[in-house]
Amino acid sequence: MNWQTTFGKVELEEQVLRLGRRGVRLRPFCLKAQVRPAGYSRPLERALSDFGAEESFGRAAARVQEHYGIEIAASAIRRLTYAHARKIQAVAPARPTQPAQTLITQMDGSMIPLVKPGQNGDRRQGKTLLWSEARLCCARPEDRVDRVYGATLGTLETVSLMWRQTAQYGGLNEKTFVHGIGDGAPWIVEKFNDNFGPQGKYLIDFYHVAEYLAAAAPKIVGPQKAAGWLKKQKTRLMLGQAGKILRTLEPHREAPGTAETPIEDAARYIRQRLAHLHYPQARQANLPIGSGEVESGHRHVIQHRLKLAGAWWTQTNAQAMLGLRVARANNCWNTYWSAN
Repeated sequence: MNWQTTFGKVELEEQVLRLGRRGVRLRPFCLKAQVRPAGYSRPLERALSDFGAEESFGRAAARVQEHYGIEIAASAIRRLTYAHARKIQAVAPARPTQPAQTLITQMDGSMIPLVKPGQNGDRRQGKTLLWSEARLCCARPEDRVDRVYGATLGTLETVSLMWRQTAQYGGLNEKTFVHGIGDGAPWIVEKFNDNFGPQGKYLIDFYHVAEYLAAAAPKIVGPQKAAGWLKKQKTRLMLGQAGKILRTLEPHREAPGTAETPIEDAARYIRQRLAHLHYPQARQANLPIGSGEVESGHRHVIQHRLKLAGAWWTQTNAQAMLGLRVARANNCWNTYWSAN
């Protein structure tokens, strides 16, 4: 008995054996090659998922043909990539051999494009395009450069749980001091306090505060003197003299009803976050004062794949791709394929 299966554009004639008249059917070639009829070998599935995690599925199909000489539909690469993306999220990152004495953790949000399909039969009709915030966090011991990442499109409660779990993978225990950094978004500060408040301190990203002051500078001293004025205020920030900055801003605050209020915005931003501007203590402890680590993570973990030109995602598929990208960033890729 003969059986034909298609592998890309390669057709193979396969011998199929049966144990007895109605017994189990045996396929020696499939067993030896570790493939399924109309399926793919594990090494090929790995390669397809690898390309699909980094490129658009159409571009991934072109690369497979270029490197392996196999023509595979983009839809097949899409299906396999999502299937492995959902499975790989169960692989936990390797924990440090010792708990961290000081843990550095950061959190930030990044907007990605989503689409809600139409509801009236044709899902292409009446679809809604929107932007949704993907929250990314990272954590590492202060004496290491390798970070553990977490990302989700879920609710703030999901974000909070993810942040705690990511910190634990980074080396958090009950005695660890947690140094948190990020912008002044209230939800970030709230979730940091929920998870680490008793054993850590949250610091507002220095450069984020400086941006508010930079916007106010031309209004106070004029464009030509703005750079010198800003340098002086940044020095005050570094010395823990936020009160002096507020007193400098006070006489120049805009009148109520003014269309643009950069001075009032800067004063309000600093006044509401005085407890989180401890730059002298952070510098004395050789701890970072900027959130560049998580901002860099946005680019290479999230945006590299999920913000490709012309790409729109359903929430389910976007979350799966986020999980895959995070797993790769956390060095879970080889572990997953070795175990499967």
